Amino acid sequence: MSSKSKEKTDPVIPPHRSGALEHPDLPLNPYSDKEQPWPGLAEKMKPQPDHGEKSYKGSGRLTGKRALITGGDSGIGRAAAIAFAREGADVAINYHPHEEEDAQSVIGLIEAEGRKAMALPADLRDEQAARKVVDDAIKGLGGLEVLVLNAGRQQVCDKIEELDPAEFDATFKTNVYAPFWMVQQAIPSLKKGASIILTSSIQAFSPSSHLLHYAMTKAADRAFAQGLAKQLASRGIRANAVAPGPFWTALQVSGGQFREDLPEFGADSPLGRAGQPVEIAPIYVLLASDEASYITGEVYAATGGSGT
Repeated sequence: MSSKSKEKTDPVIPPHRSGALEHPDLPLNPYSDKEQPWPGLAEKMKPQPDHGEKSYKGSGRLTGKRALITGGDSGIGRAAAIAFAREGADVAINYHPHEEEDAQSVIGLIEAEGRKAMALPADLRDEQAARKVVDDAIKGLGGLEVLVLNAGRQQVCDKIEELDPAEFDATFKTNVYAPFWMVQQAIPSLKKGASIILTSSIQAFSPSSHLLHYAMTKAADRAFAQGLAKQLASRGIRANAVAPGPFWTALQVSGGQFREDLPEFGADSPLGRAGQPVEIAPIYVLLASDEASYITGEVYAATGGSGT
């Protein structure tokens, strides 16, 4: 949102969102309705999201840690990767092969902090590719203390009878199967003190009608983290989930929202705007750090006031 002073005038609210804003002094988000083909690139978004490229300041909270972040090229994963590097961690990022441009920007930012960076392109819908990403990260980093399962697929569909079974399958493969495969592959190498973090969503608690199949997967991710935490507690390995609300990311402009909704994306939250990815990065830092040694099986939300 603009930091400039605002006149006390009622914003124009499209008919399909009439009454959604509770704060008439807050304008709709100044976002473009320009869409991109899936999977989308942050580098081509206008306005570009703030992933912390210039704004995140580290303080050594993850010194000595080695992390793998899926979906680390853009959005929340990119913000976590930048924050982790500035907190002292070596970072491997996984991303879809079509996202190479974004990925290389992140690699440069990690290396600028003097940390080791690894680029691991793969389509996580393929089981063997997903498992190989874990193996390559462990080999390349020399071990793993933090596994962030953030990669997600989100495509709108407002009528269940029009939902393509292939799209349903692709969403579950990306959001549910891949995290299962990757945790299973990583467990033998994780030691006491390791942290697993899944990205769930406010959709796991309050599904939108046009994101039905996505919401189903995010509810599964929440349950996966909470059940996994109980399984792994005796081994000293923690598992938690993060539940974002509306965040301005490439996910939204590449099929994650209807085009006509993009300019006002997040404006119906109590804070009246969408979040920037950097604003959720500190939660991932906390859960990855030793400061969270007694935190497991939890779901941390950042929803702009909507709650879970």
